[in-house]
Amino acid sequence: MRALVATLFAVLVAATAAPAAGVQLRIIFPEGWSVRQMADRVFGGAAACDSESPRHPDPHRARLRGGGRDKPPDRRASPRGRSIEGFLFPAGYVFGPSTTANQLIRLQLDAFAAKWSKVDLGTRKPYDVLTVASMIERETVAPEERKLVSAVIWNRLAKRMPLGIDATLRYGLGIQGTRPITAAEQKNQTPYNTGIRPALPPTPIGNPGLPSLQAAAHPAAVDYLYYVRKPDGVHHFFTASEAEFCQKAKEYGYPLLSAAKIA
Repeated sequence: MRALVATLFAVLVAATAAPAAGVQLRIIFPEGWSVRQMADRVFGGAAACDSESPRHPDPHRARLRGGGRDKPPDRRASPRGRSIEGFLFPAGYVFGPSTTANQLIRLQLDAFAAKWSKVDLGTRKPYDVLTVASMIERETVAPEERKLVSAVIWNRLAKRMPLGIDATLRYGLGIQGTRPITAAEQKNQTPYNTGIRPALPPTPIGNPGLPSLQAAAHPAAVDYLYYVRKPDGVHHFFTASEAEFCQKAKEYGYPLLSAAKIA
């Protein structure tokens, strides 16, 4: 494990014109990234200097995806029990050639605990807030829309409506990039299919930053149930009306969407 992180360090040192001994470097994890994406960033660099593919099964990569101790909200609240998805705080971390994957995980868990202490949950369940926050990260580009998307999610849950968020299905089935989701995949019974299940997915689908955590805990005071992405690819149109939602979806060039679907 230490050897792999040291190898990554060596790769980065070479890429920065071999700075002096004892230098520390930063690795940055963007908000919303999943544990798998973080692991690929760490170990993908290490694999670049040997013959092993970054997709090759690796016990050290598995440790990054499954290690660490509980932090609030309690990971045992997850049906997966020991899942650390959602708990590895996305930020920049300083490391050196002797840094281990466990130490990197500990830095992220400690950062999560520090940021989580700033979130006022009110009466909401901690793990639900964490899960909603991970979805907000995947659904928003414009920061001002975080609380609006949060409101749509909570409002639909209150009405027992499927959330209809493709990002959860992509996470659950491992559908990468922007590949279209097939009709068969849309009917898949995975608990991450929020297109057919009127509930949250069983775990977060990524690791959210503080703004999304706060938005999940404090949604906007609106009655919106739908949103559809505008042609600029950044903003959304929000509404409480299914008819208005379908009208805008047609206007923006989307195929006919059901009331269970938001885009």
